[in-house]
Parts: sequence; C-alpha cells; structure tokens
Amino acid sequence: QVQVVESGGGLVQAGGSLRLSCAASGRTPSRYSMAWFRQAPGKEREFVAGISRSGGTSSYGDSVKGRFTISRDNAKNTVYLQMNSLEPEDTAVYYCAADLMIVTTSARNYDYWGQGTQVTVSS
Repeated sequence: QVQVVESGGGLVQAGGSLRLSCAASGRTPSRYSMAWFRQAPGKEREFVAGISRSGGTSSYGDSVKGRFTISRDNAKNTVYLQMNSLEPEDTAVYYCAADLMIVTTSARNYDYWGQGTQVTVSS
C-alpha cells in the first residue's frame, strides 16, 4: 500500500497562486495513478485533476481547466498541483488520492487518501 501527505495549502487573495504537494511513500508509489480532489463545506467531494503513473496523461475537472496544472516527479515520489488565477470558489480542503487503476473522476475508486490541506481564497 501507499501513504500520501499533502502540503502547501494556505490563504491567498483572488487572482493569486498556490502550489500543493503530495508526498507518497510506501510500496512503489510510481505504480499508482494520482489525483487531487477537493471538498467545500456542505458539498460533495469534487474531482480536480488526475495524472497517470508515468505522468504522460492528465485530466481536469471543468471548473479548473486552464487554471490548474497537475504534475508528478517519480524520482521524488511527489505529485504537484499548481493553482493559478484562484477564485473564492476554489476555497476547500484539497485531498491527494492514489490508486493502482487508471485515473478516474470518482472518489470511490481511490483506495488511499491523505488528510487534506486547506486552501482559502479571499475576495
């Protein structure tokens, strides 16, 4: 199995940028597809972005396309989420998730989750 730990959250003004990191450890993290989800108070967990094992394929939720970029460095066992042009609607707890299967947008398909990191965007 794999363990994941998120970092990089914080408070930022609208229009600003943040980069989240997800450090993976355990049994061969590079074998796992990775994804970022987010959950705002009173809302369901939402798919943000996902990346394949090699990093060659990525996908994004409609609300973040063109603003967020997911990447991974398998030598460092780390996945990143670069968030630009942040909006107050991006305020949420951001979770990193891992799974041995291909990237999907459903949270139910991911077996391993971090504790989350809070992102707050002020207007």
